[in-house]
Amino acid sequence: MRKAVNDIDICVACGVCANQCPRDAISIFKGCYAVVDAGKCVGCGLCEKACPAGSIKVSEVENGSK
Repeated sequence: MRKAVNDIDICVACGVCANQCPRDAISIFKGCYAVVDAGKCVGCGLCEKACPAGSIKVSEVENGSK
């Protein structure tokens, strides 16, 4: 199962990833960084491609992980 994960140390909270997500799985937390809702994320990779900071990566996660 693939899911997006954001590195909050690199994230610039621009919101581009959230705008690209077709499942509304990404939100910007208090204007500081993007948060991915693993329950909504389908691992399509659109956010990873759109992120200008390179903070979002889509990778394999174990079943049952969030």
